[in-house]
Amino acid sequence: MEKTLTYGMVGGGEGAFIGDVHRRAIALEGGARLVAGCFSRNPAITRSRGLSLGLDEERLYETPAAMAGGEAARKDRIDFVVVVTPNASHHAIAAAFLDAGIPVVCDKPLVTNSRDAADLVRRVAAKKLPFCVTYTYSGYPMVKEARALLRSGELGSVRFVNAEYAQEWLTLPLEREGNRQASWRTDPSQAGAGSTGDIGTHVEHLVSYVTGLEMRSLSARLDTFVEGRAVDDNATVLVEYAGGAKGLYWFSQVAVGSANGLKLRVLCEKGSLAWEQENPNVLQVARLGQPVQLLSRGRDSLSAEALGFSRIPGGHPEGYYEAFANIYRAFLAHLRDPSEPTPDYPGIAEGARGVRFVERCLESSAGGGLRLDF
Repeated sequence: MEKTLTYGMVGGGEGAFIGDVHRRAIALEGGARLVAGCFSRNPAITRSRGLSLGLDEERLYETPAAMAGGEAARKDRIDFVVVVTPNASHHAIAAAFLDAGIPVVCDKPLVTNSRDAADLVRRVAAKKLPFCVTYTYSGYPMVKEARALLRSGELGSVRFVNAEYAQEWLTLPLEREGNRQASWRTDPSQAGAGSTGDIGTHVEHLVSYVTGLEMRSLSARLDTFVEGRAVDDNATVLVEYAGGAKGLYWFSQVAVGSANGLKLRVLCEKGSLAWEQENPNVLQVARLGQPVQLLSRGRDSLSAEALGFSRIPGGHPEGYYEAFANIYRAFLAHLRDPSEPTPDYPGIAEGARGVRFVERCLESSAGGGLRLDF
């Protein structure tokens, strides 16, 4: 039997959304157990949260730096740490654990500027440690099927990519109404950017993961529709890729009627494919001159990549938690066997590219939609 790994968490205290998602996803995957934490800047909250999760008090730390040093000194040190704090704190926390020789899982976006991203890239290379950035949506089996289908060349070269991510949750100024998630996600000092960093990075990664296209240039227009908001809440990005393909991205957190509408459509020479996050078990595939086909996870004949991350029989829907758990499936496998050449989880390079995408979008929009090399 495989040894159960142990992990610690920084952030994810009371009322935090994504920290709980990470814990549940790891529990769903199995193979790792939470044993240490610094869940808040308030030591009392860390203690309360840690004890409620069944942790020993001696492994509840007042600061991330104290946790990195304390765990590094233990014979039973954690096998990895999960960082689920606001974006601006990611760099210092991840750097402390990398310096302590502890692998890192970091929520996206990786950091808020390319300087810090480059620094983490250097540290990861120097320490030769696994580093995961949780771009969740690449964990869906049908996203992996789309990737395998495009790689096979059956549909020909990609001509055009249309990707969107629409939410409505910030249509009202929730940041001025005491909503904790809205407060930090719309604060430039904590989040860096608004919708571009929060959901635009998911769009950029999903397209890159599925198509393998290399972005050559972009032209962005970032909007702020809610009066008084300090960050963007809607954006449109025109993209050109190496090889001549084109793309159009739209992401919005003020799209009334949309819950979590991440959608991808890829048009190729001989066909096309389409996938929607809110109906994630189905991939639409069209081949020139043939009826449109709906591939269903768990029922139809799929690629080895998709089958390897499918958990239950067809007709039993798999969703967000399963996709998140699939990221951890690949990461935990890599921890156990670091010699694996191409582990299937988003790494430090993908995280750094997402940061560059945000910066270039901000720069382009500030210049009136200037087309900038990527």
